[in-house]
Order: sequence, then C-alpha cells, then structure tokens
Amino acid sequence: MFIIMRFFTGLSISGISIIAIVLSKECIHYYFFEKKSKFFLIHVNVSTDVEWFSIDHRTFAGVIISLDWTLGSFFMVAIAYCVTEWRMLILAVSSPLILATIAWRWLPESARWLLTIVLLHKRKKLRVSDQCDCVCPTFLQTLLESAETETGDKKYTFVDLFRTPNIRKLAICSGIVWYGVAFTYYGISLNISGFGLSPYLTQFIFASTEVPMKIGIYFFLEKVGRRFGQMTALLGTGLCLFINMFVSKDQSAIRTTVAVLGKSMSEASFTIIYLYTTEFYPTVVRQNGLGYTSVLARLGVSISPLIMLLEDVWHLLPAVIYCAAAVCSGLVASLLPETLNSRLPEFIEDIEKPR
Repeated sequence: MFIIMRFFTGLSISGISIIAIVLSKECIHYYFFEKKSKFFLIHVNVSTDVEWFSIDHRTFAGVIISLDWTLGSFFMVAIAYCVTEWRMLILAVSSPLILATIAWRWLPESARWLLTIVLLHKRKKLRVSDQCDCVCPTFLQTLLESAETETGDKKYTFVDLFRTPNIRKLAICSGIVWYGVAFTYYGISLNISGFGLSPYLTQFIFASTEVPMKIGIYFFLEKVGRRFGQMTALLGTGLCLFINMFVSKDQSAIRTTVAVLGKSMSEASFTIIYLYTTEFYPTVVRQNGLGYTSVLARLGVSISPLIMLLEDVWHLLPAVIYCAAAVCSGLVASLLPETLNSRLPEFIEDIEKPR
C-alpha cells in the first residue's frame, strides 16, 4: 500500500510541477510586470496566441521561478534535521501541498485558455447572427473556420513531437539533455558522503550556493544565450566530477569545494533547461514537450541512485558514469537552437520552416 500511495504521490507532483511552470510565469507577469508597466504585455494576432512576457523579461521569469527549488532545499535540511522518524518526515515534507490546494484560488487563469474561451464566445455569436440575412453566409463560414483554427480544435499529442524532421530532432536532443541533467544532478545530490561533513551540513552548503549561482545565471544567459549556457553548465559539471575522481578522500576540504562547485553547475543546468525548453518548443506542443522531457528526467532520477551500487565493481565507476552523462548531454545541447532574444515559435511549421 505504501508503494502504491508513493506512486500516486509522484504522479501527482509531476503533473503539478509541469502545469506550475506555465502558470507561474503568467502569475509573475500578472502580479509584477503588468502592475509596473503595461507595455510589458505583448498583444499579437489571435492566431499566434498571447504571450505574457516580452522577450526582455523571459530570462528573469525563468530564473526567479527556480528559486522556489532553492527555498525548498533549505526547508528540507531543517525539517530532516528536526524530524528523524522517516514516516513523520514524509508527512512533514508533503504538508506544503495543503497550502498549494488553497493558493490556486488566487492564480490567474492560463492566457491561452482565456483566449480560447473568448474565441468560442465570438463563434457562438457568429452562429446566432447566421439567422440574419444581412450577413454573407460565405463570410460567416470563413470566420468560423478561422476561429476553430485559432481555438486549437486540432488536438496535438506526444506523437506530434516526432512527426516531422526538425521537431523530431528537437525532441530527441532535448530528451537526452533532460535525462543527463536530472541523472547528474541527483547523482551529486544523493552522494553527499565522503566529504568529511555531516549530511545535513553538506546539503545546507549545497543549497546555499544555489542563490548566488542563480543570480549569476541571469546575467550569464543575457550575455551568452541559452545554448552556450546549457553547454557550459553541463561540461562544467562533468569537469568537477572528473577532478574529484583524483582527489583523495583524506583531502575533505578540496573534495567538498569541488563537489559544491559541481553541484552549483548542475543546479545551473537544471535552471537553464527549464527556461530553455519552454522557449524552443512551439506553443501548440509546449505542454506535451515539457511532459515528455519530464518523463525522461524522472527516468534519470530513478536510475541515478542505482549507479552507486557499481562501487563494488570499481570504486570510481559511478563517478565515471556521472561524468560521462554530463559531458555527453552537454555536447548534445550544442544541437539545440538558440532562443535568446527570439520570438517564441507558435506552430510546428515555425520549427520546420523558420520565418
């Protein structure tokens, strides 16, 4: 029963996190940017949806959202230190979801969904007007067909991520990168022994480095772009893992310093890939793309702890595998398109035949 309940817990949290990525960006705009300056909201043609963020503020939104993960890491250390019984610990770390079930009342609805409702209402009014002779039936039919296209009556599925060459390449490469990012991140996070410090202190240090790292990420991404930033973060993670393979466990200070730097780079790669993915997938399959890459990331998370069992074969084998995963996914990231200061794609056709 415990395993079944944990399965449904993980399933629910995955859904919450994917939807929250989209809604939280809209909330940041609604409660911050729009109240500060109206020109931050871009109104484009209804056939290309409404984008809540201007190009100049997408990076800020993506980075600031990731700070909730850092805050959760701090709380996790404090709760784990105070609550040692594992059943109560699971209950304690799951309790914030109660607040989440209450907070939804104050969240603005998805912009895309609201636009769909508006267009459906217009379409209903057009059908009523069809009873009059003063409107050309051909003109009415044209408007109705346009509204149906704009409201997304065509249902896109995960299969659409692999139908055409460019979107297929994008899906495969992004899936590999997500797998590598999650696999490496949790490999470092769960392997917190061997540094000469308590697990609580090590995890606290890991969490403390995330704040300055994410501030640096914001300025870094604005200068060099997403693709190079993702490559740098993953290759830097691999380099730190490679260096630590040759540092003796007796040199705990050096090992801890390199490990903290590697954890920071790994966290940077996670922050970037969340922002990056929402930018390079077309609007019509963006949610599907996030779901697909999230599944591969969870697969990496599931396999990552099992790699530590390979220490019995060779004590450096886990580190070699984590290092190789980071480097390989960093190289694959070079195949992804650059999205800095670029307009978000709306349809799969925008990927296949860039305008």
